[in-house]
Amino acid sequence: MTQQRTDGAPSAEAADAYLEALRERLTADGTRVTATSWRDRPVVIGSRSDRKVRWFGTKTELFVFAAAVPEVDNASLADFTGWALSYAKNLRSGLPGARNAVMVLPALVSGSVQHSARDWAAKDARILGTSLIGRPLTVETSASGVTRVTMYRGGVAWGGMFTRHVLEKAALYFP
Repeated sequence: MTQQRTDGAPSAEAADAYLEALRERLTADGTRVTATSWRDRPVVIGSRSDRKVRWFGTKTELFVFAAAVPEVDNASLADFTGWALSYAKNLRSGLPGARNAVMVLPALVSGSVQHSARDWAAKDARILGTSLIGRPLTVETSASGVTRVTMYRGGVAWGGMFTRHVLEKAALYFP
């Protein structure tokens, strides 16, 4: 039988290591990386703007928010997602509307993720207004280095033309 420490150290160390690696992946992809805090926890923020011909000149801004917490449950994930969407709304550049869309990847990283929180993240995207779309993620880390990432990978009515781009970036940032 394998014994696990109950003081949270391995999980916290694994979550912190994951956030540092996330910061490196964001930087390597040309994403601007900053930081802030949420509930007295450090938050990694990545932001980038992309414009492609196939989007008919529409600009999409992608924001990544990630924080390590002791445990992820529905309430903390919903709270963090709401906070991240509001924060991104204040950071966005340009005028909101049809020519500018904001995609948000709010991620809580922990060694302990409740099944119901994974289900909530995988269920659907969260939309604020008509041009702010969030795809919450749970990232369950382990001391062995194995991670389990859960997010909604389907399409959305608003911002659907950006789905492939957002999912590609999510796969790059959250392997």
